[in-house]
Amino acid sequence: MLRPEAKLNQNIFDVKTVAQVPTRDGFGKGLVEAGEKDSRVVVLCADLAESTRAHWFKEKFPNRYIEIGVAEQNLATIASGLANYGKIPFITSYAVFSPGRNNEQIRTTISLNNVPVKIAGAHAGISVGPDGATHQALEDMALMRVQPNMTVIYPCDAEEARKATFTAAFTDGPVYLRFAREKTPVMTSAQTPFVIGKALTMWESKNPQAALIACGPLVYNALVAARELEIQGIGTMVINNHTIKPLDREAILAAATKTGAIVTVEEHQIAGGLGSAIAELLVKEYPVPMEFIGVKDRFGQSGEPAELLKEYGMDVPAIIAAVKKAITRKR
Repeated sequence: MLRPEAKLNQNIFDVKTVAQVPTRDGFGKGLVEAGEKDSRVVVLCADLAESTRAHWFKEKFPNRYIEIGVAEQNLATIASGLANYGKIPFITSYAVFSPGRNNEQIRTTISLNNVPVKIAGAHAGISVGPDGATHQALEDMALMRVQPNMTVIYPCDAEEARKATFTAAFTDGPVYLRFAREKTPVMTSAQTPFVIGKALTMWESKNPQAALIACGPLVYNALVAARELEIQGIGTMVINNHTIKPLDREAILAAATKTGAIVTVEEHQIAGGLGSAIAELLVKEYPVPMEFIGVKDRFGQSGEPAELLKEYGMDVPAIIAAVKKAITRKR
């Protein structure tokens, strides 16, 4: 059942009434809120203001918006200079270009110097859809997770994206924020807790036999899978692990201890992403059977988002099958 302390929208399983909003919209709103609170917040964009929703900040604060053009390496290095002189810069582009194209500049000028640049990677994941493999970032979290000093956040919906953006602005050091293009269900409410590095349990059955640990909009698929499994008599937990780095060690170890089986769910390459991070933790501290939902060493392709999620094994039936397999492995 839904955990009351998560303060989720109560109609999330009603596909006719649940709000559908892209997480990038939450980013745009969070930018404006951060800009209203602190004049040090500035936004730099690589010629994708409308697509990334940075244009809302541009309209409100034109003197604090800098259009860099199609030059992602400059995007990172100029932002690092601004951060060194007291600004709080956000840099925005598609995730395949930032951090994809400018990874070295992020590493050398931002992470190495530990300056508070906030990197927003939009249009991430397979659900970018018809744009195809060249625009479907599937390795961006891995790139950012391995960099020292970097915080990595993948919000589950537009409301959480708004909170994550605002919170990131006033968090020390560099932060990578990942956003999707497609409209996805809004699961959380304004009252839902959000703290960087603190996972949130959204669903818990009376006797959970496995824990689904998910990030990004696929948290919704995990919840739908949990409800179906409950009907089948299989109890689970669903944890929204929005912060990939730093991980919520205590929450993950508690879930592994309670259930004895873990299934990770992410719209990213399994290698180097959320599943890898959790496996690295559990193999040292509390090994349990694990299954991984995500992209399995493939590039993307053109298609409708729902078709692609099914093709790449990230839809609800695939999650249900993974949970059952993990539980069977316990025996």
